[in-house]
Amino acid sequence: MSTVVFRSHDLPAADRFTRCQEMARDSLLPTVIRSDHEGAFHAVVHRLSFGALHLSRLSSPTLRVWRTKTLIRCSDPGTYCLSLSLRGTKLLDQGGRQATAGPGDLLLYDATRPFHTRLLADASGSAESMILHIPKTLMPLPVDALAGLTGGGLPCSSGVGALLRRHLLELARHSPGCSAADATRLSTITLDLVAAACAHVLEAGSSPRAEPPRQALQTRIHAFIQRHLSDPALSVEAIANAHQISVRHLHRLFQLQGISVAAWIRSCRLERCRRDLADPALRSRPVHAVAARWGFTDGAQFNRAFRAAQGVPPGEYRRRVLGEPDTRPVG
Repeated sequence: MSTVVFRSHDLPAADRFTRCQEMARDSLLPTVIRSDHEGAFHAVVHRLSFGALHLSRLSSPTLRVWRTKTLIRCSDPGTYCLSLSLRGTKLLDQGGRQATAGPGDLLLYDATRPFHTRLLADASGSAESMILHIPKTLMPLPVDALAGLTGGGLPCSSGVGALLRRHLLELARHSPGCSAADATRLSTITLDLVAAACAHVLEAGSSPRAEPPRQALQTRIHAFIQRHLSDPALSVEAIANAHQISVRHLHRLFQLQGISVAAWIRSCRLERCRRDLADPALRSRPVHAVAARWGFTDGAQFNRAFRAAQGVPPGEYRRRVLGEPDTRPVG
């Protein structure tokens, strides 16, 4: 699961900073990087991939990092970044908000929008942080609600925020002993913890840009849908009735998030199916049974939707992920 993608001491001194810039562009997130120590640069980057999530760990001297509009137009992976500072200080500027993180602090920012960060080394001459890259499409919270959190810190001194911080530290520490199947399950746990930490802040009304009544309703609706994904009878009418709102109001809430109710339900169901298909413990479960487990009653419709989302049919996706031979007849 964990790979060292960059170690400056493996390279000639004159090439280190340039190669670090190239590594960030190709393996992490395209950014502009500057340092006062370019002539004597030292850095180590680890990358941990599990499911659709990626966790990077960077140790470096003082750095300045920009994500510009031009870079976003050229490469936009559609991710949130959750940063956990380990050593030194991290300064974040995004969307007119400024935040500071010391060791043990969490920062959340949006890689689809410009930002500027400064990593300030401590007395040892090094700054260190972990960054979790999260696909925006997987976050089970409203986009406009999360916009009120990005560019700022997430409380993590107690409660679910503290659990999330501890989880990230333990994940990095124990990942070498995890299998591919473990990685798939850990991605679900990690995503749920991030969502829980964000939802806690939103429900408490801690975000200065949040709109608590509407966003609290959106959060409850998203949680309701997640709990009922396996029910084929889950419908717009059932969701609206459960929350005592009109169908028109429900559609409007999702329009504000840039997606329809049906599309959001379908994407959530497809993600659950993807996880099951990648789980070796469920390899004996037929594809149609996986689909039915998460509310798909039409096998052909499921196959089309899965292929549109993943680029391959569900059976082929399972074979590739689990490393199984293709037993289909040739010709």
